[in-house]
Amino acid sequence: MTAQRIDGKAIALKLRTELAAEVAALKTSTGIVPHLAAVLVGDDPASAVYVRTKHQACEKAGMVSTTHRLPATVSQSELLALIQQLNEDPTVHGILVQLPLPCGLDTTTILDAVHPLKDVDCFHPENVGRLVQNRPRFLPCTPQGIQWLLRESGINPAGKHVVVLGRSEIVGKPIGIMLLQKGLGADATVTICHSRTQNLAEITRSADILIAAIGRPEFVTAEMVKPGAVVIDVGVNRVEERLVGDVAFEPVSEVASAITPVPGGVGPMTIAMVLKNTLTAAKLSQTTTKQ
Repeated sequence: MTAQRIDGKAIALKLRTELAAEVAALKTSTGIVPHLAAVLVGDDPASAVYVRTKHQACEKAGMVSTTHRLPATVSQSELLALIQQLNEDPTVHGILVQLPLPCGLDTTTILDAVHPLKDVDCFHPENVGRLVQNRPRFLPCTPQGIQWLLRESGINPAGKHVVVLGRSEIVGKPIGIMLLQKGLGADATVTICHSRTQNLAEITRSADILIAAIGRPEFVTAEMVKPGAVVIDVGVNRVEERLVGDVAFEPVSEVASAITPVPGGVGPMTIAMVLKNTLTAAKLSQTTTKQ
């Protein structure tokens, strides 16, 4: 058995085409053009590539995208001042602070400073709380992309056992919460594993859907996967000249029923969801008074 390859590029392109039509309609009806402001601190090459990709995606969708580049030596007060400026700018609808931030900056304080109505990454505690209560304003981008991939691939998690490898605030925790909720694309039984989990392979072999988000190259082997399981690989790791995921793609493909590649799986969906959330923020700006 060779697994179905879940094509994140194709699914993301379809969504971005739909979003471009919505952006054009919003501009025609209200004059509003969704505007994403990205804040890039330091000179991390991977972060620079990611921000540039988001910028290009925004432009293709008819959105405005601006990048605010700051040196790694910027003080926390200077960075907070920039964020406050963007919060107060009515033409800016979404603010994205690219992570990781350089040492010396308090990431939690910086992310908390982004206004909840412009928090298109869904990192603000108000938006996280709304997510937990199943009344989200925004859905976090990578988990939302995973849920979208499953839906577009005809994979329904309802009643299934989902095992998530990783408990990060960006992927592991929120995707577990989202798939646990009542509703379309959810209703799963969720187990979250981490570095202290015992009998890990035994747990992963019980998964109908296995989501790997631990940042360890090719950690998930075929022996850890139940035959016929769906495998979603969130990891992006550079090994010499190759980009690989957290899953050993070729051997696991011989066991799984469906699998996402790296690159070309979850990554393009994350970008598409940034655009989706920015559009949502622009629409919210019409009806909500910012406190």
